[in-house]
Amino acid sequence: MKLTTTALVTLASLGLALPALAEIRIGATLSATGPASFLGDPEAKTLEMLVEEVNTAGGINGEQIELVMYDDGGDPNKARTFATRLVEDDEVVAIIGGTTTGTTMSIIPVAEDNEIPFISLAGAVDIIEPVKPFTFKTPHTDRMACQKIFEDMQARSITKIGLIAGTDGFGASMQAQCKGVVGNYGIEIVAEETYDPKDADMTPQLTNIKNTDGVQAVLNTGFGQGPSIVTRNYAQLAVGLPLYQSHGVASKSYIELAGAEAAEGVRLPAAALLVADLLPDSDPQKPVVIGYRDSFQAKTGAPVSTFGGHAYDAFMILKAALEKAGAEPVAIRDAIRETKGYVGTGGIVNLSAEDHLGLDLSAFKMLEIKGGDWTIVQ
Repeated sequence: MKLTTTALVTLASLGLALPALAEIRIGATLSATGPASFLGDPEAKTLEMLVEEVNTAGGINGEQIELVMYDDGGDPNKARTFATRLVEDDEVVAIIGGTTTGTTMSIIPVAEDNEIPFISLAGAVDIIEPVKPFTFKTPHTDRMACQKIFEDMQARSITKIGLIAGTDGFGASMQAQCKGVVGNYGIEIVAEETYDPKDADMTPQLTNIKNTDGVQAVLNTGFGQGPSIVTRNYAQLAVGLPLYQSHGVASKSYIELAGAEAAEGVRLPAAALLVADLLPDSDPQKPVVIGYRDSFQAKTGAPVSTFGGHAYDAFMILKAALEKAGAEPVAIRDAIRETKGYVGTGGIVNLSAEDHLGLDLSAFKMLEIKGGDWTIVQ
């Protein structure tokens, strides 16, 4: 599915001709439908909202923005096809997208081979390590999530854990990253299980973990419906140990799917966006996250999520690069990696030729679910 947005209206879905107003064309391939739609839908809506806002305000350096957007449904093969179409047919100057790690990894070769700046919205550290000339990302990495979780476990004197992971690209990547750094925190993985993201019951795996001697907490690396099912099964089994989830479920929909009672006490690392009102007034992110949250909710009627926030940051970083460098792809790339002190929904971003993420662990908040909502772990 293709969607093209201009200053006046979004007409592609109506099959009508678009007015020839846009002069800077940017592309997106997102998982607006399919199993990752809870990630991709707010990303797509955020990009549409921001393009409309910029164009209404006069565009970028007087030029209108055209957003050419495809829905890959979470299919890596479709994502690669759409990325190729964006470059070869639509002639975009930059791409935002890659809702999932799998779709992102299929877009990267297209962007790199054609020297088109690409800002990914997915989590795996492999996206930006090793550094690739034209590929950037806005979400915190899975390795950073592991480190933040293990810091919290260490503070709670937890030394032995069970690990359960989804076999999808993100789940497997975070599983590997957690295993790679866990020893740095004096923590041992004493039980390990996996599940297919399409599984409807993880009771057998969780029972195995529960029955393992010495387990003091459980960590689930995954996104989509899997973590919600894990959370419900965990409560049904009355495991009675701290449960940690990844930043891949940092949205209110996770609590709704898992059930507030089952999710009570679950901890996970996330961006400040989820707890905007709880931030001190001195926090430089507070006006940014509240501004985006209020605009998004007024525009869509839906609650904000960190995933839409990833798209917000990607667009704003790209917008600043376009304002600075114009619409030539290599110049845009150079301007993106010169980004310093950008205050976004994910943290304060400082990019460079050697760092195509620009965030550190301070950008993460450790959150705990209490009473069906997010709280900050002090």
